[in-house]
Amino acid sequence: MLSRFLPYRLQTRLDNWRHDRACRPVLETAPIRPQHDGLVIFSMMGTAVLLPYLVAVKSFWGQLRRGRIVILSDGTLTTEDRAVLAWHCGDPEIIDIADVDHAGFPAGGAWERFLSILDRRADDYVIQLDSDTVTLGRPDVVADAIAANRSFTLLGGPEWDIGVKACSAFVPPPPNGPSDARHIQSRMERALGQIEGAGQRGYIRGCAGFAGFARGGDGRATARFFHDEMARLLGHDAMAEWGSEQVTSSFVVANDPDPVLLPYRQYGNYWAEPWDADCRFMHFVGAHRHDGTAYRDATRAALAQMDR
Repeated sequence: MLSRFLPYRLQTRLDNWRHDRACRPVLETAPIRPQHDGLVIFSMMGTAVLLPYLVAVKSFWGQLRRGRIVILSDGTLTTEDRAVLAWHCGDPEIIDIADVDHAGFPAGGAWERFLSILDRRADDYVIQLDSDTVTLGRPDVVADAIAANRSFTLLGGPEWDIGVKACSAFVPPPPNGPSDARHIQSRMERALGQIEGAGQRGYIRGCAGFAGFARGGDGRATARFFHDEMARLLGHDAMAEWGSEQVTSSFVVANDPDPVLLPYRQYGNYWAEPWDADCRFMHFVGAHRHDGTAYRDATRAALAQMDR
């Protein structure tokens, strides 16, 4: 196909246009009927991902049939976008990113999303759901985690289905070249053994694209401790780098009581490889999001299951 010879920016625009076209039938599906049952499905999104977000949230809610929607606007939502969201998501609460109190945490890098979740988990079980996800089947493990009020996380990859490890015992994977070694996730994971109480604190290499935070918890306290320890070891500027929030999210989940690590065979990240026939949930990560037609195929499969 000639499009593969396009410059990266044009190829990205073409891929997004194709995917939006595949998502457009979501506008013909029945709206979410929110349940005020102690579950919040939380996402940060903006105008550029309106249609993929609707597929993500409606495919998830449609399988679970629980919860209400809360959205953190990245600052780009238009009046028309908000009207679409109001109709399809049951008049959701929409928070503007400028209104999030950082209170000493970094700005940007999805920190506003994470802090908003931590602030809301006192009274609700809160699920963080990325807009580049598609739910393909009944998420039974997630439903059980909610019922038991246990936090959960999507794993970074199949090799991390090893349980929570003490920070002092966690061995990060060898970096895949110099740029990987410099990435904030690699640097933070190499420093885990040096944090205060490393032998009593846990860590799991999770993915913040899909994570559940049990009702209660300690708000921002665990995240505050981890942020400050990493700032002490790596510097405050490091904690403003993209990816620091994901490592912190994984740390918080790992140190919640009895967290659930989602089985990677059923809940995965897309690395341009075939997935299991029993896959219930797929996160189409940026590096391979539009490789082939997998994302569009999953979108069409999810749309076929939605109420019309």
